[in-house]
Amino acid sequence: MKRIVLIGFMGAGKTTIGRQLALALGLSFYDLDWYIEMRYHRTVSQIFAERGEAGFRELERNMLHEVAEFENVVLSCGGGTPCHFDNMDYLNTMAETVYLKADTPVLAAHLMMGKVERPLIKGKNKEELIRYIEETMKVREPFYLKAKHVLDVSLMDNYEKVKTSVNLLIEELEK
Repeated sequence: MKRIVLIGFMGAGKTTIGRQLALALGLSFYDLDWYIEMRYHRTVSQIFAERGEAGFRELERNMLHEVAEFENVVLSCGGGTPCHFDNMDYLNTMAETVYLKADTPVLAAHLMMGKVERPLIKGKNKEELIRYIEETMKVREPFYLKAKHVLDVSLMDNYEKVKTSVNLLIEELEK
């Protein structure tokens, strides 16, 4: 039985790496945000608007505990998931946890290109986004660094590099 959980800031590539990792290992892939949206028939943005961040985080924790029980999965968590309640400690007891680490300019570039609506950065220009990433990482990185493994994904800008990152991660997980 395998459980691999990917954590890191939004835009780090958790879904991209997660899908490829699951495919390479013959595991199922779940994105926690998508799972929440499927279960509640609402987007994360709608849930944020209706319940606020605190309400969303409570719901997210409940869904995390549900999905973390699944076997033979790769799970991609939202950027804030490890930073609330006891989520990170819980994940470390349930799975191999991997922090996908990227520097601020890379995260900002990915998020500016992204088509996904993200409630915490909606309406921010590039300078505001960079400031938000830097300030938020000061709070979040101590949680991210509790992961059992760290993979630098700063140079993951094309499909070949994604494949290389996945292969590096598989080697790391097999140690």
